[in-house]
Amino acid sequence: MMNGFPRPTELAQAWIREVIGAGDVAVDATTGNGHDTRFLADCVTPSGLVHAFDVQQLALDVAKKYCAEFQQIQWHLVSHALLEQHVTAARAVMFNLGYLPGADHQCMTHASETISAIDAACRILQPGGRITIVCYPGHAGGDEETAAVVEHVTALGSGWHIVKYEKLATRKAAPLLLGMEKQRTLQKQWAKMNHGCAWR
Repeated sequence: MMNGFPRPTELAQAWIREVIGAGDVAVDATTGNGHDTRFLADCVTPSGLVHAFDVQQLALDVAKKYCAEFQQIQWHLVSHALLEQHVTAARAVMFNLGYLPGADHQCMTHASETISAIDAACRILQPGGRITIVCYPGHAGGDEETAAVVEHVTALGSGWHIVKYEKLATRKAAPLLLGMEKQRTLQKQWAKMNHGCAWR
């Protein structure tokens, strides 16, 4: 907890927990140390499936150890921008942007790839499903990525429930959380899309 309020990462899990359960498919688009991967695996046990993505072998190695008791995880050593090549439908997708704690900070998520990944997540998300995105402004690269992601998500318009959660009046920019829920009436429109998270 953060001064009585949940951290963005904690709230992201709470929001996802409301819409997934045993047998569902979920995606951890940025595996990192595996905290969200483990959370998702616990939610969909025993008959569901979690797809975990990261571009660093170190991250997957650490996460695999952290999630060792769960068998229903598929590990993908590829960019989250390519998640649609491995997942056709999911009930939930979680993003925790930035860099791997304790590793090379030069290896971090970037706006162009992240936006492509969000677009892919939008297409594979089932009606009523949710996407959460934890962003980290306040460091080199993080400001630009956060601004681009917030602008992109905000432009989605009707068909989505979108919320933003952030701590205000801080000395430096604090992490923020974006939550997206796909309305059930959007499914037929979305199936006709060629690419992108906007429609005509």
